[in-house]
Amino acid sequence: MIFDRLKRFSIALEGAERDGPAAFSPGQAVSGRVVLELAAAARLGALRLRAVGAARVHWTESRSAGSSTAYTQSYSDQVEFLSHRDTLMAPPDNGEATVLQAGRHEFPFTFQLPETLATSFEGKHGSVRYWVKAKLHRPWSTVKKAKKEFTVIEPIDINTPALLAPQAGAKEKLARAWYCNRGQVSVTAKIDRKGYTPGEVIPIFAEIDNCTSRAVVPKAAIIQTQTFIARGTKKQKKSVVTSITGDPIPAGKREVWHGRALKIPPVGPSILQCRIIQVEYSLKVCVDIPGTSKLLLELPLVIGTIPLHPFGSRTSSVSSQYSVNLDWLSTIPEQLEAPPEYSAVVSSPEAEQSLAPPCRSELGDILEGPFFAYIQEFRFRPPPLYSEVDPNPASDSIRPRCMTC
Repeated sequence: MIFDRLKRFSIALEGAERDGPAAFSPGQAVSGRVVLELAAAARLGALRLRAVGAARVHWTESRSAGSSTAYTQSYSDQVEFLSHRDTLMAPPDNGEATVLQAGRHEFPFTFQLPETLATSFEGKHGSVRYWVKAKLHRPWSTVKKAKKEFTVIEPIDINTPALLAPQAGAKEKLARAWYCNRGQVSVTAKIDRKGYTPGEVIPIFAEIDNCTSRAVVPKAAIIQTQTFIARGTKKQKKSVVTSITGDPIPAGKREVWHGRALKIPPVGPSILQCRIIQVEYSLKVCVDIPGTSKLLLELPLVIGTIPLHPFGSRTSSVSSQYSVNLDWLSTIPEQLEAPPEYSAVVSSPEAEQSLAPPCRSELGDILEGPFFAYIQEFRFRPPPLYSEVDPNPASDSIRPRCMTC
């Protein structure tokens, strides 16, 4: 029987790990082989291959029509990105089966991916999947099938003007309780660019004014929004990727974030070009106000796959990587003044201490990267004044040379 002779029927893709799927970019060539192992000689028919890539969405909604009547509405749609067919082993022209001897047989294949593909994705109401399927036709037997999935990652380069542009916003809210005005809460936030990649640190510059009579709590979070579209209807699912919580702000006080660090965990990139599935990100700065709803400020984000070039923009500074506060740059006057005496600014013990690197306990969570990335501000070590007096005058014992000789 053929069931006893067929020991293995599988698909292997080049570049795939042993237990994980292979990853490709749009426009790349996908190569692999169909592996067939037989325990004894067997008569086989055609061996066909098909590569498929598609986005699918599906969800249901229950609706009521009257007091006792209810029905369920179904929504679904599909977009096909890839469809490739190939015949790896064709039956002879006489219609008879092909006889393969016992042992291992490999059938190589290759095909080109389209230039425009959506990133692989798995969501609650939809997915973007890519796979290769092989079918082995056998005389007087069922068709044997093998399937192998692979991943496609659409490149998103954040080194573009649109994704390097700073994002800023401001919002305010009047706190009310039982129709009584308890004051106003305002928040202003800014980030240095719109595009980031997983593993980077977002430095958040924010200012929260609490003019109410109660303490408020500021928070910041990265929100992922999955949007599924079918038949003109949208279904959304929002989730919190990561978040941080600030210290409570007392009544009548102000809190300033000088590059508060928020690290992006490993997440999938944004999907913006698919007609039925979109994955978007945003940075939300919110303030919990007791007795009323939250104050929310949202800044758009794009999670890319190509990281920031170290010299791609002036925003690619140490503050982007390690959240070091560089506000002191704005305090430099336009007209430079003469520096003070070195001894008048730094004494000997202070000089030794200022030259020593700071302790980790003093820095807290400011630095996320290597220790050598810390920048020492030059104002702690001003240069000495220029002096016209020669610090190494000539000795009196040396006879001056006669210029007339």
